Amino acid sequence: MEDRTVSVLRLGHRPGRDDRMTTHVGLTARALGAERVYLSPSASHSERTIADITDRFGGPFAVELTDEPRRVLNEFDGTIVHLTMYGLPVQTVEAEIREPADDLLCVVGSQKVSFDVYERADYNVAVTNQPHSEVAGLAVFLDRLFEGDELDREWDDADRRVIPKETGKKVVPTETLDE
Repeated sequence: MEDRTVSVLRLGHRPGRDDRMTTHVGLTARALGAERVYLSPSASHSERTIADITDRFGGPFAVELTDEPRRVLNEFDGTIVHLTMYGLPVQTVEAEIREPADDLLCVVGSQKVSFDVYERADYNVAVTNQPHSEVAGLAVFLDRLFEGDELDREWDDADRRVIPKETGKKVVPTETLDE
């Protein structure tokens, strides 16, 4: 998995309605092992929020705006996984998806996804065959893809770090950690 780049393509964005969900797709991608997320230009608020989190809590992680998501999808040279409740159960295909060393693009929708996405994908994968959030599907898929290793990731150039606590919350500047 070390040589594989994992990216996420968010198909569509409905301003006002999807702002928070699109932001959470990007933050989940970042936190759980992806290196990049592609968003619609109409999601520029999400882009700024994700970039701010990356600046404060570390990276690397890239947000790329594209008004041509179909081009990203069609020109992608690697394995494409479309996360959909209509796909094959993740537990039956995760090992097969994990095996190749080529780059991986996870595709999540924001509204009804056209059939050409299902056809272009190498895998149509369901975390469950019940309606649920694309953020939940992405989180479960990435965790299974990385087999939990992403949970121990070290972040570069972080200004602050969360200190785990049984109760309460603690965030400290990273320079205080060296003392």
